[in-house]
Order: sequence, then structure tokens, then C-alpha cells
Amino acid sequence: MRVLVTGGAGYIGSITAHELVRQGHEIIVFDNMSYGHKKAIPKNAGFVKADLLDKQAINKALKEEKIGAVIHFAGFTSVGESVKEPLKYFTNNVLGSLNLIESMRELGVDKIIFSSSAAVYGDPKRVPIREDSELKPENPYGETKRVFEKFLEWYKIAHGIKHVSLRYFNAAGADLENDIGEDHDPETHLIPLILKAALGQRDKIDIFGTDYDTPDGTCVRDYVHVKDLAAAHILALEHLNEGGPSSYYNLGSSRGYSVKEVIDMCRKVTGRQIKAVESPRRAGDPPKLVASSDKVMKELGFKFKHSDLKNIIETAWSWRSKHPNGYGD
Repeated sequence: MRVLVTGGAGYIGSITAHELVRQGHEIIVFDNMSYGHKKAIPKNAGFVKADLLDKQAINKALKEEKIGAVIHFAGFTSVGESVKEPLKYFTNNVLGSLNLIESMRELGVDKIIFSSSAAVYGDPKRVPIREDSELKPENPYGETKRVFEKFLEWYKIAHGIKHVSLRYFNAAGADLENDIGEDHDPETHLIPLILKAALGQRDKIDIFGTDYDTPDGTCVRDYVHVKDLAAAHILALEHLNEGGPSSYYNLGSSRGYSVKEVIDMCRKVTGRQIKAVESPRRAGDPPKLVASSDKVMKELGFKFKHSDLKNIIETAWSWRSKHPNGYGD
């Protein structure tokens, strides 16, 4: 199948693109390269440098490349930035995504896998979080994901476009086989920030809030290895190809770790002293986000193979040690 991977030069998108190629799919990466890396794109994949705000470019890619399905990763992902710049996030994540789904409708592309987020749940009333939990985002980033999920439901009813939304929790780790790791500018994710501190590229790691209602007072998150995320996207595509119904699934290891626990594991894996400083809470951060992934395991037969926290940090550290300055582009 010929698959358009939006955001396919990014962290999760590029690893998924490599796995799609390995499994025999023909891949076209569609990315504006605002946060992507050319080195991460599979060498035998097609590449279109364009923005989802350019609907003409989307139409051209879908038509000329004879696309049969879309895996949609492209979007801004920083919770903190979204609180400060909501218009930027709604313009890119919602308007760009609507351009994509409308182009798919016009050109008869009827399958999409959407990279959603646990941020759609906000501060959940119960943990672990199930897919039928209330959707109540607490930041613009999560709201953009919730809005587009709803559009996908309406497009399924109106136009027959089938979808799977994957609400994943904290992506982490590295794909050492394809030499792909996490390299954002600016970096906002916890594990790579800790590892930068371990390398001496930062003098400390900030702990945003130590008075949450959690065992040690710091936020608790569910970490999932990026290779497991890639495998889940491909399994979801196979599900739709085989006639499976549209749906949405959580992707998390179902095991939460506090910020302090993650820092301690990084110290253990790296063997480095890592200075941690207690700082005020950050706007839009729920105290605890941990997934129930029973649905994806039951309905799609998915298995988490790489998402042990120690393995996540070991692979991330191995990549970061080899690439202390990231991709260097």
C-alpha cells in the first residue's frame, strides 16, 4: 500500500515510516521540516516538503502519489507553548488537519490513522484512564486533538472515511536499529532533558511542582517506547485494511512513574550525577496520567514489547550518547 505519513520526518513519524518500509509499504513523507530531520527519513521513501496549511500541496501529493491511506503525525506538541500561544496550535493542528481530511474526501482516500494524545482527557477523575473516560482537555494542545477526533467521527458518518485515533501517553526511547532518537528544538520532554543534564549540556533538571496528590508529590506519567507506538500505528492500519471499524485506543504501558522516579532511573542508567531543582507548577499539567490499554490489546491483539522504563531510558541514553548534539542539522 502507498501510505502518506504526515510529520514523517519527526520523532515518532520517522520511526513508523521506517517500519512501514520494512514491512513492504511504499511511503511518502509529507513534512514542512519545522521540527523534522531529513536524516530520519527512510532513504527509499518519497518526500514532499510542504505544509498542511497548503491544501493544494496536499491534493497534489495524494493524487500524484496515488495514496491509499494516511498516517497523520504532523502537529505541534508542546503543552506549555500551547497555553501561551493557543492560536498557533489551533491554526496548525486543527486547520491543517481539516485541510488534510477534506483533501482525502475530495480524492477518495478513505483511511486515516491519527496520532492523538492522552491530553484529550485532561485531569481524569479515575486512573488508569479508559477510552470511555470524559474528554476534558486542560490545555489548547489537548483541545486540538479532541476537536480533530470529533471531526473524524463526523467525516466517517458523512463521507465514509474510516479512522483510528491513537491516544498515546509519553513517547520516549530510541530506535537504535535505524539510529533515530528524540531531538526537538526546543526540547520540552522530560527524559531527553534529563539526559542532556547527564551529558553536562544543562546544569540542572527542573521538577515542576512537588505538591501534587501523588506518592512523592511530583507528576506521574505513563511512558511508552516509541517502537511500540510505531508498531501500534501499523497494526491500526492493518485493522482498517481488513475492514475493521473506526475506533480509538489508548497506548500506554499502564504503569505510571513520577518525575522523581524517572530522574532516579536516569541516574542509574547513565551512572551520572544529575542535579534536580524543585520549581513551581507548570500551567496545564494534570497530577496523574496513566493508561488502561486493555482495549487495544483485546481488540487489536497489541502487545507492548519495549516499554519497560529501564529499556526506554537505556535506548534513549545510547542514542543521545552517540549523538550529543542530536542530528546536527
